[in-house]
Amino acid sequence: MTKVNVISGFLGAGKTTLIKKLLDEALKGEKIVLIENEFGEIGIDGGFLKDAGVEISEMNSGCICCSLVGDFGRALREVMERFHPDRILIEPSGVGKLSDVIGAIRDVAAGEPEMVLGSAVTVADAGKCRVYMKNFGEFYANQVEHAGAIVLSRTQKVTPEKLEEAVAILREKNPAAPVVTTPWDQLTGGQLLSAMEEGNTLAADLLAEEEICPVCGGHHDHDHDHCGHDHEHHDHDHCGHDHEHHDHDHCGHDHEHHDHDHCGHDHEHHDHDHCGCGHDHHHHHGHHADEVFASWGVETTHTFTAERLEKILTALDGGEYGAVLRAKGIVSGGDGAWYHFDYVPGDHQVRTGPADYTGRLCVIGSRLKEEGLKALFEV
Repeated sequence: MTKVNVISGFLGAGKTTLIKKLLDEALKGEKIVLIENEFGEIGIDGGFLKDAGVEISEMNSGCICCSLVGDFGRALREVMERFHPDRILIEPSGVGKLSDVIGAIRDVAAGEPEMVLGSAVTVADAGKCRVYMKNFGEFYANQVEHAGAIVLSRTQKVTPEKLEEAVAILREKNPAAPVVTTPWDQLTGGQLLSAMEEGNTLAADLLAEEEICPVCGGHHDHDHDHCGHDHEHHDHDHCGHDHEHHDHDHCGHDHEHHDHDHCGHDHEHHDHDHCGCGHDHHHHHGHHADEVFASWGVETTHTFTAERLEKILTALDGGEYGAVLRAKGIVSGGDGAWYHFDYVPGDHQVRTGPADYTGRLCVIGSRLKEEGLKALFEV
């Protein structure tokens, strides 16, 4: 039997870090396959996880919930046939809709009697719940609503009041799922896995979907009327908090535009499904990720100093390169040194790490200024 676990979460939430912790502390001895779906042209995380001995199938040309639903199904079947693993971990794109991932798994599981449906978990950055729900709610709320468990990341970096606010926002969309608020370094991987599987609703969601469509037998990819949650989520000004004091520490923008820092959209359009992408919203399917988000990635032989990378990543907070939501890369520092970097708005890390076959970097966001990014990175 093969158990399938989905670990979803918005861009930069910490999905890969959580997977590493589970692999190191809770899943040793199991034969595991990770199916990873990057939204972007250059896959980075795959290199980080190869050291763990995990077979990785990367799909970098789109996201599971959009154009690659078919490819995802084939990858899942191939994994079952080739590896017969004890467990499959699925890490969807950070801008994927969890409901679509669940639906794709349902389609495969219908023909795979050896497949056992495990938990669908969403990782959420405690410091960014409100601003992401506000600006990217079509995708963010979907990940929260369909999670069997929610694991908050970086809780040690926020105040108790901010943490309480984050939980309240998540609870409004998903009142039933357990929410992990304890910092990860205070929990074992086994404790995290238990909390995640305690909230196992993936199988229930799939059964519910089967029961909802007895006539057409179809999969309602984007129609979530059947999930049992409150979907009046198009206006996120409901949190009841003073919006002048949240999430503006890092943005460098005019704070009269509450919660639109680094969203990169024309703010006159945020009443249209609040994505601000300027598309026609009269169709009921909502947006595909590639309509709202963009990625820019390059392979490069250029060398970088740690100081230069720090300046580059700090500059991404300013807004002049678009609404940058995630950046990561592995680049040469010269003389055998290699730097690995990660960026989310207001927070970044530059560290030394192992070499890769060439330098690679990727930036994900909305309305990215590609020429400006090329000039910034000098590539």
